[in-house]
Amino acid sequence: MKTNSSIIRVSDEVRDALASHRAVVALESTIFSHLGLPSPANAQALTNCIAAIREAGAVPAITAVIDGVARVGINESEHERILGPAKKVGEREIALAVAQRWSVGATTVSASLLLASRAGIGVFATGGIGGVHRDSHLHGDISADVGALAAHPVVTVCAGAKSFLDLPRTLEYLETLSVPVLGLGCDFFPEFTVERGDIKIPARVETIKELEEILNNPVVLRALISKELGEVKEKFATPRVCQIIADTGERRKAASGRSQRVMKVIKND
Repeated sequence: MKTNSSIIRVSDEVRDALASHRAVVALESTIFSHLGLPSPANAQALTNCIAAIREAGAVPAITAVIDGVARVGINESEHERILGPAKKVGEREIALAVAQRWSVGATTVSASLLLASRAGIGVFATGGIGGVHRDSHLHGDISADVGALAAHPVVTVCAGAKSFLDLPRTLEYLETLSVPVLGLGCDFFPEFTVERGDIKIPARVETIKELEEILNNPVVLRALISKELGEVKEKFATPRVCQIIADTGERRKAASGRSQRVMKVIKND
């Protein structure tokens, strides 16, 4: 199936689920590729994510660019493709990846939100979103994720934003873009790899039912739903991450690719 007379291919399973008004959850593919988690953790994460979505009665829709085709929903036989080497595909690279027929393009949050919205999917899930980087007033590095959250009518469910970002400014920017930020059962904005953040979240909801009532309001086109991950390793705590940024001289390096470089150092720390 091709959507909106475009070159986005939606899998049969996802197409049938949407046609019958069943729940569908879009996923990015960067985290599962070699750009994200190392092997074999990436394969286990993929298996766990798919299982969790199916156990809840929904259909997973992994986004990616494969052989120059933008995909929403891939078959199990194609999982090995996204678990290996890939080029990173943000929203701005989708057309390039398609035109140049990239073998495997691993989608980020921004690319996934675009593809999900074009396919008619209303919910996207990920780990931690990108945001405003520390010292952004010097280099202007603000993730395309933030703009995509505001631009596409898709609800994003995540564990907050990455802990090495400038989180207060990230929340301020989300407010500027009128993106509702809701904490599901938490009072503080989650920091992805951190057990518990210390920045007050704009609004807290207690139950899925309450959340559903909010999201069913026709004036709410998009929202960021955050939930704490639970216990994480000490090396991911914010003070350690800040020290890594200082030790590696990240504040003096080019803004492009900063998140990827910092996450790689954290994994190897």
